[in-house]
Amino acid sequence: MSDASALVWFKRDLRLRDHAPLAAAQGFNNAAALFVIEPEWLDSPECDASHVDFSLQCLAELRANLAQRGMSLLVRVGSCVQVFTQLQAEFSFTHLLSHEETGAGWTFQRDKDVSAWCQGHNVVWQEWQQTGVVRRLRSRSGWAARWQMHMDAAIVPAPRQFQSSLTLTQSDLPTVASLGLQAHTKTLQTAGEKAARQTLRSFLQLRGADYRKALSSPLTAQEGCSRLSPHLAFGTLSLRTVHQATESAIASSNDRTMRYALQGFAGRLRWHCHFMQKLEDQPDIEFNNFARVYDGLRENDFNADYFDAWCNGQTGYPMVDACMRSLTATGWLNFRMRAMLVSFASYHLWLHWRQTGVFLARQFLDFEPGIHWSQMQMQSGTTGINTLRIYSPTKQAKDHDPDGRFIRQWVPELERVPLPYLAEPWTMAESVQHLSGCTIGSHYPAPIVDDKAALQLAKLRMYGLRQTPEAKAEANNVQMRHGSRKSGLPPSGQRRTTKRAKQKTDEPDAQGDLFESMQNE
Repeated sequence: MSDASALVWFKRDLRLRDHAPLAAAQGFNNAAALFVIEPEWLDSPECDASHVDFSLQCLAELRANLAQRGMSLLVRVGSCVQVFTQLQAEFSFTHLLSHEETGAGWTFQRDKDVSAWCQGHNVVWQEWQQTGVVRRLRSRSGWAARWQMHMDAAIVPAPRQFQSSLTLTQSDLPTVASLGLQAHTKTLQTAGEKAARQTLRSFLQLRGADYRKALSSPLTAQEGCSRLSPHLAFGTLSLRTVHQATESAIASSNDRTMRYALQGFAGRLRWHCHFMQKLEDQPDIEFNNFARVYDGLRENDFNADYFDAWCNGQTGYPMVDACMRSLTATGWLNFRMRAMLVSFASYHLWLHWRQTGVFLARQFLDFEPGIHWSQMQMQSGTTGINTLRIYSPTKQAKDHDPDGRFIRQWVPELERVPLPYLAEPWTMAESVQHLSGCTIGSHYPAPIVDDKAALQLAKLRMYGLRQTPEAKAEANNVQMRHGSRKSGLPPSGQRRTTKRAKQKTDEPDAQGDLFESMQNE
């Protein structure tokens, strides 16, 4: 294309491999790449300095890799339309190349603005499908087969060299501080495509062997889960790459234990785009209940004191507090414990999912809007179609931290509390409290709500509403629009068949281990 020039717009796809827009840019004599740090992102309630920090680290590696191949990566701060207008003055690009994005409400509006700008400036905007999410999907029937087709398609190789003659000024990457953000204190996973591929390799070759056993406990999940979710959220690794590498590992392994573990992982991987598709099909679920019959259920009862205690890990329930403190320190937590945090907030504390969801979005390094908001509502009981999932913090502590190591690590106030009382320290006699150096109500808070009474009231409200004709009718509508359907796809690692299975609801209890922001274990 001698008279055409291309601008590759990076968003949440910060990689070289399996990047269709980047590969397409090789067909242009002049091409450059761009990442825009948008004020709309920085000002959004879900954005955290840790997200920006991670992306800047990814960009540093990506810029170096592209430079070796002869392409400039421009990083500009500003609204996209403004940045595109400025770039047009530097070089008149005729094509804008990018991946599709299923993001938050502000990205949806931004894409509409960019589309209008391209039409007004005679720029051809070409988008490629990045995940299994389908744009303008008319029916969920057959969706799983389309997912499979996309995931089985050939991986796009990394570009070798660009022939661009453009000489564009690349300014230094900004910092979290220069962007006006307060520094975060989280200890993050290593960023970048190289780290992503190393993490995938270590999981498929070694760490994944204990996956099924390890994923539920916050102790064993740290190593036993894939830990790929931040890389998928920022696109340093494509979901297709993970899918094909997993299937290859299953097929080539002689270890039955490893094959069984990875088959479980592959099965959960298939739910990743299922939840994202819900936001794609109905963008307002970021703000509104799936089933509108639940409108007003919690909104008017929001207790700010309960919310603050939950956010700060001061609820008086050790497993809840340990999980929240761990999350805010590291940006990661396994799914079961994430689900417990939301369940506790939604049922014990009767807090609305929107406020708690915004707070959690900032904590999760792997925040993925489609999965996050779908799971927030799923765990809060407002989808209308899912079983109510109400977790007992005491039972979770006894089942998944039986030795008390996790609680003692993150709630040091309880370090000397005897193990029989660790999950329920408020049951200690005063003499035991004295000996353990932990007075309930002083060194560590008493439970902010009574477990049994709070759950009895929550169940009364939820099940009472669910039995109404209006709720049942709306549940049918939600199921028709968003419910999964079995499509005849075989379990991972088995030979495919063309026989179509009878369609039925097949919604999982948990998202799985990929996007671990409310998603997985």
